[in-house]
Amino acid sequence: MSRRFDYLADVEVFVSVVEKGSLSAGAVALGTTPSVVSRAISRLEARLGVQLLRRTTRRLSLTEAGLLYLEQSRAAFELIDGAERSIQGQDGELNGRVRLSVPTTYGHYRLPALLGGFARHYPQVRIELSISNRNVDLVAEGYDLAIRLGPLPDSGLVGRKLEDAPLCLVASPDYLRRAGTPRRLEDLAAHACLPFIMPSSGRVGAWLLREQGRDLEWTPQANIQVADDVLGIVSLAEHGMGICQTYEFIVRGRIASGRLVELLPQAGGRSRPFSVIYPPHRQLSAAARALIDHLTQAVAQ
Repeated sequence: MSRRFDYLADVEVFVSVVEKGSLSAGAVALGTTPSVVSRAISRLEARLGVQLLRRTTRRLSLTEAGLLYLEQSRAAFELIDGAERSIQGQDGELNGRVRLSVPTTYGHYRLPALLGGFARHYPQVRIELSISNRNVDLVAEGYDLAIRLGPLPDSGLVGRKLEDAPLCLVASPDYLRRAGTPRRLEDLAAHACLPFIMPSSGRVGAWLLREQGRDLEWTPQANIQVADDVLGIVSLAEHGMGICQTYEFIVRGRIASGRLVELLPQAGGRSRPFSVIYPPHRQLSAAARALIDHLTQAVAQ
């Protein structure tokens, strides 16, 4: 009996080349050579009897037939992927792969302890973890889940809140010896504050504070401003450069060891939410569902 779909590898090559934008980039992604990729696409075009790609020395472009075939191929691979995900773990031993994207703050200081229990309980599940402050495109880049800060955007993504992470103000003992300790919120204006530039707006992020039970936002002014990596403000504060506001889970150990001192606890009590999100149309694997359940339960303990 002949195989009906023995050309699927060539279809996968075609999709990869289009998504990567060139024969060479597609070859790198597939772990092969551009000549092998070129032959695979030529075989596919010969089988279909149509031209899928217009090739020039500088770029590739899809023909009308190629665009239609790309859309249908992606849909077919999504169905196959969904079928695989739906049965993973049904034999009693949870297995499979979960691709997870997290921001640096959560990835370095919160997630490791949460993932430890999951890895011990499900040793056959492979987790591919990307720690970056870049908001990945879950669908286009093939991620199953992402942990993101802030209210869930109205983007069609599905999300479950993990926790409201408490914030606090901290400074080093050395800085406080030199500059004095602020006792009231008004005192902050006379201190070296370490603000973070929000990537979404390009502006200084406001500090979330509380005064006499009333929530307020205060925008620090400073000669030193940090962009791109919010952990930079913590490093600067620890080295005596000023006061910063950060998550309590980041500086808990530094406060306990005396490297940082919590300031104005009466102004605390504010927090920011972290959530785990995923595309609504994608069939989550048993491993991904188990990871979501584990994370939501672990943060509640």
